[in-house]
Amino acid sequence: MAAGDVPLGDSPGFWRQAWRRFRQRKLAMIALAFVAALTLVAICAPLIAGTRPIVCQYKGRIYFPALYYYNRNWENPIFAKDRFRSRYAENLKKDPQSWAAWPLVYQDPYRRVRAEEWPGQPGNPYGAEGKPSRHNWLGTNQQGFDVFASMVHGAQTAVSVGFVSMGIAATIGITLGALAGYYGRWVDVLLSRIIEVVMCVPSLVLILALVALLDRVTNFHLMAIVGLTHWTGIARLTRAEFMKLKQMEFVAAAKAMGARPGRIMFTHVLRNALAPVLVPITFGIADAILIESGLSYLGFGASPPNPSWGTLLAAGRRNIEDMWWLIVFPGAAIFLTVLAYNLIGEGLQEATDPRLRQDAH
Repeated sequence: MAAGDVPLGDSPGFWRQAWRRFRQRKLAMIALAFVAALTLVAICAPLIAGTRPIVCQYKGRIYFPALYYYNRNWENPIFAKDRFRSRYAENLKKDPQSWAAWPLVYQDPYRRVRAEEWPGQPGNPYGAEGKPSRHNWLGTNQQGFDVFASMVHGAQTAVSVGFVSMGIAATIGITLGALAGYYGRWVDVLLSRIIEVVMCVPSLVLILALVALLDRVTNFHLMAIVGLTHWTGIARLTRAEFMKLKQMEFVAAAKAMGARPGRIMFTHVLRNALAPVLVPITFGIADAILIESGLSYLGFGASPPNPSWGTLLAAGRRNIEDMWWLIVFPGAAIFLTVLAYNLIGEGLQEATDPRLRQDAH
């Protein structure tokens, strides 16, 4: 190397540059931290609030009763055989050798905690008497269910519906959009007509119609319904990106090397088209959470006793003057979550848009 020459380092890739620009937006970073914290709360909900031990020893064996909050079929039959009836704290005392590690807050999203069920803790109050207190941080509902526990476990519904439904929508939208944009001709005409037909049907009306046909609505049904009605925008954007990118030199080079169309589409073209597609997916997660909350608010959500922020809002609507906490806390959670995803989507849009690219000096 000649004297005075400056060694050139590797130029940062697109995603590294996009992340660097994204980090410069404080609101987007705060929103990302909020979503990460919410996801952690949803994953660890049984560890935060519950009346079932995280882990316990009973009759010489180790059990994990808190797994019940993830899937009810995961509860060990021995507790039903010994008639625990969800009251582990007092029933574990039957075995002198038993021990247990409990959640941080002894409250249950599916039932009311009774007096002295936990040492020194009074029973949950009902209705208008259930104001926020030392034992019920966010108050209770009409049946005496703790609102904090319902909010924590309701985060599982919000996060899962948002991610899974948009995962379904993204899979359908990206696949159909890629096929239409890459192959063109009659494939593009056929798939474009399908996209237009689906777009002509109001999504909320279709969702309500599909929900009305089901005898018992579960969270999986909500995820599938929202995902099957929100893929058209992703498909149209993917189609446009593929129509543009298939004319690029790297696609011609891949064809010359004998790469198959499937490999070219989903290995070479898709990763270059993915950046703008991520933006509507992020906005779609916020939309899915809002739709799930709205359906639960209207009574079309997942069947009880699944906790949901929208269900809490519906309960507060009937008693808005006496039970303000059922409106304030779930409403704030929905507002902040939807706002956070919108801020992340806006940050991604600005960070990945080449027209807004500004190199730091």
